[in-house]
Amino acid sequence: MKPDPQTAAPEGEAKPRFRPRPWIHLETPQDVELWIEEHNQSLIEHIRPQETGYGVCFTLAEGGNIYMNTGADAILLDVDQDARWVAPLIVAATGAEEPRSQLWVLPDDRLVQLIIGLSSLVASTTLVVGHRFGSRNPKMGYA
Repeated sequence: MKPDPQTAAPEGEAKPRFRPRPWIHLETPQDVELWIEEHNQSLIEHIRPQETGYGVCFTLAEGGNIYMNTGADAILLDVDQDARWVAPLIVAATGAEEPRSQLWVLPDDRLVQLIIGLSSLVASTTLVVGHRFGSRNPKMGYA
């Protein structure tokens, strides 16, 4: 069987630890709660205790990536330059003000609204580790 060029690593390099998963549109708060539960379980199973900067990368169908890290009291979103077009939706879904930088800090109680708002725009998700979340605090890594 021939290796898949989308997931195969270049010769001599290790296979990527995490691969993109196709996104399934979430329409209700219950759908989002189930996704959060599954996402948290994946983090528990796959993230090593010493790893920091972990979370999920949302690859948007129209371009760009949003990296998300959640904690007990905040949601960190690192919206890359190619995804800046989605800022008005984040503001509308969460009621947050757009930051001057690419790092958004949102109240943790806005997670369901955020995911529902982004859901129709997401193409895939990938678990990530070692992300610097706006490079403000490279050690931050809680979920």
